[in-house]
Amino acid sequence: MNRLDRYIIGSVLSLTALVGLGLVTIYTLVVFISDIGETGKGSYGVLQVLEYSVLLMPSSLYILLPIVALLGALLGIGALARSSELTAMRASGVSMLRIGAATLAAGALLGAFGYVLGDWLGPAGENLATRLRDEARGEQGSHDRALWLRDADNILRIRRLLAEDHARDVTVFRTDAHGGLAQVSTVDEARYVDGRWLMTGVKRTEMHDDSTRVVTLDQIEISGSITPNVLKLFILEGDVLSVRGLYNLVDYMEENKLDATKYRIWLWRKLVEPVTVMVMMLFAVPFVVGTLRDAGAGQRLLAGVLVGIVFYVLNKVSVSVGDLYQWPAPMAAGLPTALLAVLALWRLRLAR
Repeated sequence: MNRLDRYIIGSVLSLTALVGLGLVTIYTLVVFISDIGETGKGSYGVLQVLEYSVLLMPSSLYILLPIVALLGALLGIGALARSSELTAMRASGVSMLRIGAATLAAGALLGAFGYVLGDWLGPAGENLATRLRDEARGEQGSHDRALWLRDADNILRIRRLLAEDHARDVTVFRTDAHGGLAQVSTVDEARYVDGRWLMTGVKRTEMHDDSTRVVTLDQIEISGSITPNVLKLFILEGDVLSVRGLYNLVDYMEENKLDATKYRIWLWRKLVEPVTVMVMMLFAVPFVVGTLRDAGAGQRLLAGVLVGIVFYVLNKVSVSVGDLYQWPAPMAAGLPTALLAVLALWRLRLAR
């Protein structure tokens, strides 16, 4: 990498940083305004809303990163073209492939930063923001929907998940060797202690061939693969789970013969995301020297936003169709990125 490559990378990344700052500021302002109406619950005031919004900034930037990369590259390469520096480079024998390679290197740096955002900073900030908001509101943060889990012969339905090691209103269905229902136990409270679940307030219905029997128990113990770490993964949304967390979740579901297609696609989307950022930046280069050669910054921003919206829709459609028709996870998660990469390379060769 020589001085010219470093200059192109610096120009692209500097404009990308400005675009990222602007978009994240707007996104954070929208979050702040939408959440300001929730003030008044407990000690949840304006300062707490501001703290909540700021802590969400890393995950917000991660969500916006592909469009930030595209707009930053459009403006960065566009600035070089507007000042005739790009023309001077090409006149001195620098090919468009060389300029594209430098832009791709800038995308690799941004993609690596995005991986850190999506795997560590984003989830940590979002978890802390949610916990502080719930504490300020005086809420216990219980899971708002029933959670179904399977562990060998036990099937658990958790209606109130207060924390990864504390649940209430739990129903345990136990199956027999033939897959039939053998027992149904309703549990008032369950806590994870010393590698097992201690369940109190138990009312058990036992199924026999010609009768049923109901017994009341003070406490039962259940051990198995459903640990607090597994429940913690289910509490979080897929978009803020780390790569390792999603891998563990897929492994758990496959071990218990559950459908892990959705989470497997989310895992591959996490892995493909840095490549998407790189492809977005590469795609901007032939746009600037071709279609948008004489366009101003406003037109480039508009074109970038339109391309970003189309790509976002294609990503959603690919994931949904892949989940519906059981496509291989790499294909469902990476097909739009692969198509965009082929289009970018084709246009770059034409612009040579």
